Amino acid sequence: MPAALKISPFVGGGGLDPSVSKVYTGWYAVLSGGSFPLHDVSWQYPPGAALPILAPGLASDLVPGLDYGHAFIVLAALCDAAVFALLLWAARRRGRSLAAPWLWTAGLAVLGTMPWNRFDLHVTALAMLALVAASARRAWADRAFGAVTAVAAVVKVWPALLLAGTSRGRRTRTAWTAAAVTGAAVTAGFALAMPNAFSFLAAQESRGIQIESVGSLPFHVARHFGWSGTWAAKDGSHEFVGPWVHGASIAMQISTVLAFGWLLWWRRRSDRTAARVLPDAALTATLLFVVTSRVISPQYLVWLVGLAAVCLLRGDTTQRPVALLILAACLFTTLDFPLLYRGLRDDAFWLSIVNLYVRNLLLLAAAWLSARRLWRGTVPAHRPV
Repeated sequence: MPAALKISPFVGGGGLDPSVSKVYTGWYAVLSGGSFPLHDVSWQYPPGAALPILAPGLASDLVPGLDYGHAFIVLAALCDAAVFALLLWAARRRGRSLAAPWLWTAGLAVLGTMPWNRFDLHVTALAMLALVAASARRAWADRAFGAVTAVAAVVKVWPALLLAGTSRGRRTRTAWTAAAVTGAAVTAGFALAMPNAFSFLAAQESRGIQIESVGSLPFHVARHFGWSGTWAAKDGSHEFVGPWVHGASIAMQISTVLAFGWLLWWRRRSDRTAARVLPDAALTATLLFVVTSRVISPQYLVWLVGLAAVCLLRGDTTQRPVALLILAACLFTTLDFPLLYRGLRDDAFWLSIVNLYVRNLLLLAAAWLSARRLWRGTVPAHRPV
């Protein structure tokens, strides 16, 4: 926390992370004025994302001497502590090992100060809360799971993937209905209260291949063999521009469609009655989304660590080796950003490229292993006629 807050002697100097001091502070200025950002390509989030952006402003108003940037980091740290407490409570309540809180602590520690400088930590906390709530043997569990999942998805879309593993029949109907009603109500509330609530949709249309994604790997090598393209600051990230990039972008979108097609086929074939299936499927679906996305930002690893930690709350999870691969990917992610990032972006430095290849291959291996183990653990084997 002292490093994220830039408190000496933990850091040498400088201001807060630009994501907080510039981007989030700028969004807060617009949102607090009663409108969503318009014509801002970096605003690519559903209207619920206003909640974690506005919250630090309220905290800074309540606590004298606390400015917006430091309030954001303090709230992120409190969210981190709350997640740890949730995992510890859930593990002890079930008499399980402490693997889940250990993974959460180790994963975020390896990722450095980055998780506290992004609002992905808040979204991940909601997703984890939804999965823990779903495991409660109470009449309200499915409704609570659907409602909290919807709130998380209205902040950042990916938590909708948590719904992939709901069991057949009443539980799916209850959870999906609660999610639909809650999501529609929250979205409508923002749309009625603040103009430009859906401006984020236009910013998604022209996304290309971000330089840390799986689709970027061939272009990093091609730069050493005469490829005429380069990188550009575009759509709120650093993306490749030049020959073949558009084709690679289309290929990545096709791979996403194929991944979701596999998930639908798995839902049709699988037995999802075991309680472990819901968090296991959530991790598999999110991994498939991450590795087929045109963008892999460092904060995506926070999602994966959080979901993997919830999986480890159950002794019968199929995802234990996947969690270890994700933890390893966290190390190479931190080496990539911020340590080797400039060499990757500006110089096509071989060490930076190799590090990115290792990180992305770890994520690909995690996605493949996650899907394979989920399938084997839930789809009944064919019986001979």
